[in-house]
Amino acid sequence: MKHVDIYTDGSCRKNPGPGGWGAILVYGRIEKELSGGEASTTNNRMELTAVISALKKLKEPCDVTVTSDSKYVCDAITLGWAEDWRRKGWRKADGKPALNPELWEELLSLLAIHKVSFVWVKGHAGHPYNERCDEMAQAESAAFLDRGESDPL
Repeated sequence: MKHVDIYTDGSCRKNPGPGGWGAILVYGRIEKELSGGEASTTNNRMELTAVISALKKLKEPCDVTVTSDSKYVCDAITLGWAEDWRRKGWRKADGKPALNPELWEELLSLLAIHKVSFVWVKGHAGHPYNERCDEMAQAESAAFLDRGESDPL
């Protein structure tokens, strides 16, 4: 299996509000940047969307390391919460509905294709790829304000 490193970040202004995400895929010396956003969303949705969008770009099953500053994403996968939520009909341990079930379902489906490990990094701490992903995510969320599509104030 080919190894790919994926770096991701999500951003949201006035959570919920205009949001963006950024991802960088690295395979050897090849780097590919991806980004996108939504006019009305949440930070956690953008974090999930970044990982999903990057994994969807892979053309074959790969060995992947996802590096993210999102404890929400990293812990939900590495600690098995997302699988538990799905098993319980998208309910958390306390019986409350799990948020973003359609995104978790999509991510879990992609994880079944690839061999993926997650690494958490502290955000805004100088990690070059995390900083770049944050710049892309911020730019995407700002673009909605520039177009006047959503005013979070």
